[in-house]
Amino acid sequence: MDVSSAMEKISMKQTAGGAGEAGEAGGAGGAAGAGGAAGGAAVCLVCKESCSGFQPHSWRKACVACGCSTVDHAPGGDLEDDQRMGRLLADSPCSHLTAKVKGGGGLRMYKRNRMIVTNPVVSRKDPTFSTTTYDWAPAGFNQKLAMTYMELIPESLRPVSGTDGASERRRQLLSQLPAYDQDPMKCQSLASEEEISSMLLFVKNYKQEALGVGEVALPGEGGALREAANQRTAKEAKDRSNSDKKDGLEHQDHGSTSSSASSATGSTNGTDNTKTDHRCSGCHGEVATESPAVYAERAGYHSALWHPTCFVCSECGQGLVDLVYFWSNQKLLCGRHYCQTVWPRCSGCDELIFCQSLHKAKDGRTWHLHHCCCWKCGQNLETPCQH
Repeated sequence: MDVSSAMEKISMKQTAGGAGEAGEAGGAGGAAGAGGAAGGAAVCLVCKESCSGFQPHSWRKACVACGCSTVDHAPGGDLEDDQRMGRLLADSPCSHLTAKVKGGGGLRMYKRNRMIVTNPVVSRKDPTFSTTTYDWAPAGFNQKLAMTYMELIPESLRPVSGTDGASERRRQLLSQLPAYDQDPMKCQSLASEEEISSMLLFVKNYKQEALGVGEVALPGEGGALREAANQRTAKEAKDRSNSDKKDGLEHQDHGSTSSSASSATGSTNGTDNTKTDHRCSGCHGEVATESPAVYAERAGYHSALWHPTCFVCSECGQGLVDLVYFWSNQKLLCGRHYCQTVWPRCSGCDELIFCQSLHKAKDGRTWHLHHCCCWKCGQNLETPCQH
């Protein structure tokens, strides 16, 4: 997306929503009127029946009806999630986990790996089968090892369709990887071409320098993962240079040489025989040779691996949803907390602040200038109000 087209679309969106935002300044009631018609029926996962249904605030990421976060209502569905993840992983080293959308003008969809497990039910009558569907499972694994991975995850967090674990996965997707941290069209606070340009450059940089998706394999199989990564890199280089056959051959030769060198120095037949024991980079405890471990390409396939329950954000401690991580200063971070290390986040609208003017409180919290206000009446927080 280029800056001028993004600016035009954002201007049109803000113009269309101007009346609702103006009404908000007079109190939450105005926002409720504007947002109520547009709101969905998503019941709050915190308030449950006491919430009448999701009614979006005009600029806060919250429900006007109950005041809880949009994340707590988990609006949307699988299709929207996979489209958002496809946009995030596109143009990154993880783009192989996406597929082009037919007629989508270059848009990509997340190839989310679902897992269906069928077990026979023993009874006196004719045999029947019970089916368990996981909304997500680690890719590239046979089902037996994938099930071993799932058994290492707390039962409450296993993304079995229709369970609290599946709902929690969706909440983590929205919280750890908010759409407005990657797509200017999802932001309401960008006000100039300079701000849009800053955001687009930021997103481009983190896709190339920090974003990754963990891979699951047995300890000692890092060599095989690295070889596969080298092959992907070589193929991508070849595809990019198809317009120039000479350059294409040079890229292909370079990729092949790199892969061979990696294989010779780091692995034999895809296994790492230089280590006799394997230690988790999180808890530093031993990782059993028959137990699935998580590898992160940006951390080095032979220098780091994690127990599944230790592959967490170093800031918030949450398990990294779908193993999507950001690698910074030798630490794992979720998308939300990585972005906050580079740009301040507004405590009002939850978007990153790309403008020069902002309000910073003594406790370190930051706001866009016009978002530092009372939830109910819109009064600036530095001026006492009745609320």
